[in-house]
Amino acid sequence: MINMVQAIINIEDRTNKILSVIKAKYGLKDESEAINFIVAEYEEEMLEPELKPEYIEKLKKIEKQKTIEVGNIENFRKRYGL
Repeated sequence: MINMVQAIINIEDRTNKILSVIKAKYGLKDESEAINFIVAEYEEEMLEPELKPEYIEKLKKIEKQKTIEVGNIENFRKRYGL
């Protein structure tokens, strides 16, 4: 179940018109769905990966992996042919 929060917001007339266009274009039932849609799109395209929950899960998996000791930069270069 998704928790919902009610909010009263002040938006410009142009923003309201854009919300209405998005609502109509994607067949959304109200402006709240339009805002949720826009935020989801923003998250996909603009948020830094480290802020996404999927990235946190990926990091947790990586942290559980066995580490490789390389010592110093010389050993690193030797090991990886750099």
